[in-house]
Amino acid sequence: MARPITVEDPDDPRLSDYTDLTDVELRRTKEPAEGLFIAEGEKVIRRALGAGYAMRSMLLSAKWLDVMGDVIEDTEAPVYAVSPELAQRVTGYHVHRGALASMQRKPLPAPADLLAHGDAIRRVAVFEDIVDHANLGAAFRNAAALGVDAVLLTPRCADAFYRRAVKVSMGAVFHVPWTRLTSWPQDTQVLRAAGFTLAALCLSDRAITLDELAARDDEKLALVFGTEGDGLAPATLAAADEHVRIPMDAGVDSLNVAAASAVAFYATRPRTA
Repeated sequence: MARPITVEDPDDPRLSDYTDLTDVELRRTKEPAEGLFIAEGEKVIRRALGAGYAMRSMLLSAKWLDVMGDVIEDTEAPVYAVSPELAQRVTGYHVHRGALASMQRKPLPAPADLLAHGDAIRRVAVFEDIVDHANLGAAFRNAAALGVDAVLLTPRCADAFYRRAVKVSMGAVFHVPWTRLTSWPQDTQVLRAAGFTLAALCLSDRAITLDELAARDDEKLALVFGTEGDGLAPATLAAADEHVRIPMDAGVDSLNVAAASAVAFYATRPRTA
């Protein structure tokens, strides 16, 4: 059982995991390099622990000590009790949820290893260069809710364990198996070798409708999504087996990538016997 340790100095080195959480560039470098991520809020912290991630430490304001009492009792990691004002000075923002935890990352599997689970991995999502953490977190939440078996991120995609992505996903990033591709779109061959049909969501003259794709009920399907502005790269479109569009009305040409993923995941969910 950890006993809360009161900290009153914002420069205390024991709080280094939590410094400057609003500095996106710093955290993008610091967190993967040091093998940590930040879980914010009671529900997210509990979901991270439930998914088997080890806690490095916890940062709590006084009113959260009782709420998180059972977690404190079960952990050997240090728990730092701070005032809301000190938490803001350390993190760079008002921590209105009052509870932060620094968690230890797990090594990501190789893409081929992640896909090599037979019938357990039949439908995957590939996100190409999605840099908005809120969009990525929402897409992960959609994937978890709508039965996607795994998520693959291209090399330039945002970090799924960045604090905002984790928060928006409501901890879904802990429950959907995922990994990062190392070479894209060359790694389309990894998917093809595992038996997947690659369906690129895009606006294209050769695109079939999402309904047409869903009616085929492919045995293994990889849905590939690009950025809202540029869409998928030409090389990705050339490597895809199918181009797929979601029919639009009212002069709207496309949906936000998170919304599009929800529609595509629902439409292509595996049929039950």
